[in-house]
Amino acid sequence: MHAESSQISIVLVSGGMDSCVTAAIAASESCELGFLHVSYGQRTENRERKAFNDIADHFGVDKRLDISIEHLAKIGGSSLTDENIIVTEADLESNEIPTSYVPFRNANMLSIATSWAEVLGADAIYIGAVAEDSSGYPDCRPEFYAAFQQTINAGTKPDTDIEIRTPIIELTKGEIVKKGIELKAPLHLTWSCYRNEDLACGTCDSCALRLRGFAQAGIADPIIYK
Repeated sequence: MHAESSQISIVLVSGGMDSCVTAAIAASESCELGFLHVSYGQRTENRERKAFNDIADHFGVDKRLDISIEHLAKIGGSSLTDENIIVTEADLESNEIPTSYVPFRNANMLSIATSWAEVLGADAIYIGAVAEDSSGYPDCRPEFYAAFQQTINAGTKPDTDIEIRTPIIELTKGEIVKKGIELKAPLHLTWSCYRNEDLACGTCDSCALRLRGFAQAGIADPIIYK
């Protein structure tokens, strides 16, 4: 089932695989795109920003907003923003919330996206949330996005109509890779590693989930690992 075509869509683009595939889906469903990148003091901030700009160049997106919300780093509580907390080795069977969880990060990002969408008159916000990640990240669950949709409806102007779209939320990582290949998404430009900015470590949560996705899809990951 295809989403109704949008005039202007805001796409949250971290630079990772999920947001890249989401951007490819948004490009197929929208007349015009605005790409939003939000840094929050994470370890791989510079490498992710490069990936964001490379992906935006690929899709020919001129409307770009690159924002830093350093308050999340100051608040801390995550191995992605606090050098004193170790980025743990991946345990894909665990149901515990990993140290890489950034408290309520996606709500902060959606708030910024909503403000920009209202200014631009956009009618959709795309975010590459994946429920497969939600055992670890509570702000990746479908019910979180349903609740935030109500917040947008209640907190914007009466004539504003913005829909949150999570087109890959029910897909496995393997299905996301296949969808990316199908849509010719530039997966070779993406960056997923939580630890490094030169060569991906291959063993953090994000690398492990990504590698498992490519293995499930039977496709070689185009990026280089340590």
